[in-house]
Amino acid sequence: MSEKTFPMTLEGKEKLEKELEYLKTEKRAEIIKRIQIARSFGDLSENSEYEAAKDEQAFVEGRVKEVENMLNHAEIIDNGAIDADEVAVGKTVTFQEDDDEPETYQIVGAAEADVFAGKISNESPIAAGLIGHKLGETVAIETPGGVMKVKIIDVK
Repeated sequence: MSEKTFPMTLEGKEKLEKELEYLKTEKRAEIIKRIQIARSFGDLSENSEYEAAKDEQAFVEGRVKEVENMLNHAEIIDNGAIDADEVAVGKTVTFQEDDDEPETYQIVGAAEADVFAGKISNESPIAAGLIGHKLGETVAIETPGGVMKVKIIDVK
């Protein structure tokens, strides 16, 4: 069975590497200090500070494993062989539905998706519907809310 790969831009990979470094150095040290302080309060069975610190430690360790897995199976996007006007992972696409305002998003791997920063996952219905289509095409995209027809008005 093959491992799942995580497509991402070089910028996305560097961001994950920085997050991993922060979690392994600063965040772990901060949590260890909190646990030591909470232990000094005595009885651990009724110590909410201790429990909160241990919960955060478990969360951070889980995130460390998740980020390490993504980095170990990262697939850096190279659009060199793809036409300049074709929608693909790593490219920024502007599309418009009917008379609505145009929307612009960069299509990235799920690991670096952030809608508020204008980055949508290649696994999202909109991105999946747009990938492979070209500038000027009208595309019918199946979404949970129904079919939406959009026209691709720019690809960068």
